[in-house]
Amino acid sequence: MIVLMKYRGFRVLGKDLARFALEALDGEESLWQGVEAVIPVPLHRRRKARRGFNQAEVIGRELCRAKGLTLLKGNLRRVRNIPAQTTLDAGARRRNVAAAFAVERPAALKGRCVLLVDDVYTTGATVRECCRTLRRAGVREVRALTLART
Repeated sequence: MIVLMKYRGFRVLGKDLARFALEALDGEESLWQGVEAVIPVPLHRRRKARRGFNQAEVIGRELCRAKGLTLLKGNLRRVRNIPAQTTLDAGARRRNVAAAFAVERPAALKGRCVLLVDDVYTTGATVRECCRTLRRAGVREVRALTLART
């Protein structure tokens, strides 16, 4: 489903993927306790323009609807248009995403607990770099939710 959504343009699958995540996490309320907002892992503006949407944003929006949370898109930005991670090994992935993200309006995030949402976790390089960037900007706690692990 993730492949169809990302690479074949089936944006509508975001609702089903979010519902899957919520059902899989049923009973794991500690993940949600204290979360003040959801932040999707951003795409670079060029990649988003090519794809037409950010899959993490679509999924994050559905999670917010279900949990009554706010989606903060645009606070975390991808500032470098890096090659896709799919063909890289772990070390190359870490180097590829280093300094690829920046926070806009850090005051809006300072001291907050946020849930970072992405579709796929492979080595964790993207999630770690996003967390590092958010924490440097003053976010108190970052929790992460991904739908698949490869």
